[in-house]
Amino acid sequence: MIRKATVKDLSRIAEILVFNYRLFFYPIFRSDEYYFDELQVPALMKEFESGLDSLYVYDDGVVKGFIKVEGTYIARLFVEPVLQNGSIGSQLLEYAVKEHNADHLWALEKNEKAIRFYERHGFTATGEKKLEDGTAEYLILLRRKA
Repeated sequence: MIRKATVKDLSRIAEILVFNYRLFFYPIFRSDEYYFDELQVPALMKEFESGLDSLYVYDDGVVKGFIKVEGTYIARLFVEPVLQNGSIGSQLLEYAVKEHNADHLWALEKNEKAIRFYERHGFTATGEKKLEDGTAEYLILLRRKA
């Protein structure tokens, strides 16, 4: 059910990202300009097209989630919001760990739900933080236990 993404998947991948960003990050950042003007499916499709080689989708007939793995770094992991808590994210993460030796990622410090998810899968906060570009919000580094 997990496969390499293709150009045909780009609109669905972008749509999943938009829904997640608006639902989970808009309440934190409150930027109408970004979340309802800049954050659009066509622009994201172009952005993702250049990194297609590092994208994988969960597809059981419909693309329901995706992960972007760059080397051993998990750059993005998103599941359609209405399908979360159904093991799709776990399967994507386990795939990245098993197939790509994925061992680290950055998560928004206020995204406690995501941090708990990663902790359940063997990742722990290192204590290292950095500011999310252009914001006053922090990202925290999580690493997989060896």
